[in-house]
Parts: sequence; structure tokens; C-alpha cells
Amino acid sequence: MKKGLLIIFSGPSGVGKGTVRKYIMDNYDLQLTYSISMTTRLPRDKEVDGVDYYFVSKEEFQKNIEEGNFLEYQEFVGNYYGTPKSKVEELRNKGKNVFLEIEVKGATEVMSKVNDDRVISFFLMPPSIDALEQRIRRRKTEDESVIQERLQKGESEMSCASNYDHVILNDDVARASQEIVDLIKKKIRS
Repeated sequence: MKKGLLIIFSGPSGVGKGTVRKYIMDNYDLQLTYSISMTTRLPRDKEVDGVDYYFVSKEEFQKNIEEGNFLEYQEFVGNYYGTPKSKVEELRNKGKNVFLEIEVKGATEVMSKVNDDRVISFFLMPPSIDALEQRIRRRKTEDESVIQERLQKGESEMSCASNYDHVILNDDVARASQEIVDLIKKKIRS
């Protein structure tokens, strides 16, 4: 059995990753499995352990760090989030194509740790920084300081795009999504 792909998908906040991911994940020909992260935060209403996240204690998370059990991990607002290496490898060894939507810092870490020819990475790029700002502002969920922080981080992240196998311009969701689907299909056949 051929080992499954590891598909790494990143881009700045507001670029449309969630919308594009949904389109890609709905393509059943790709046989994608979404990577489930481990976290120390408490479950929200209707979140299910092992479906939405693997919910663990800080002690258990720390033990996993010490044992090298993460492809990557981050701390955010007092909680830890990480990608369990064993879960991803288990799925890939069963021939599943694992889709990992991840921040640039984490993606860089994963790309440095997983060195096989069954990895493909995508950076979703906005048409411009102005378009990114408009998308973030359209959400109407953050105050001005957070918007500015997201824009600064987005500019920094865009400077890392050349580290990915493919940079995909998200000027049209359907077109960008289809471009990624086509590239994944090509990689599956290789």
C-alpha cells in the first residue's frame, strides 16, 4: 500500500483558508482526512474528544513534548495546541491523505521534520495586502489593534511563501480551490 500524502496548507489570517479547505475536503476523490490537533484548552459546547480535538491536561501535553510526540506545537492564550506525530503517521501508513491546515510557523516546523516524497505544501496568497485588510475588516469581529496585528503578521507570513511547494493566489475561491485539488491529484498519482 502506498503511503498517504501529508498536505500542508497555510496562509495569513483572512486569506480564506477555511472556505478553500471546505471546498477541498468536499472532494471525495482525494480521500482526505483532516488532522486533529491536541490541546490543553477545555472543550466548547458540542466539541467531541477525538473528533474536534484531542483534549488533554497540561501535564499530558508536556509529557508529549518531552517524548518528541509532536510534529509541531504552539502556546496560544495560555493553552497548548499541537499536531500529534503518531496520529498523522498512523493515518498516512494506512494510505490516508492527511490534510493539515496550519500557521506558517508550525508549517515550517513540520516541513523541517517530515522528509519524504509524499509531502506537498500550499501557501494561500491574497491578491494584495489591501484585499487582505478588506477581508479582515469585513468580518467585523476584531478591534483596530487586532486588525493591525493580523496585517503585520500576514505581511511577515507572506514573505515565507517561497518555502512552500506551491503558492496559490486566492483571487477566486473556486479557481484557487480547483488548482489545489488538481495539484493534489497529480501528487497522488506520482
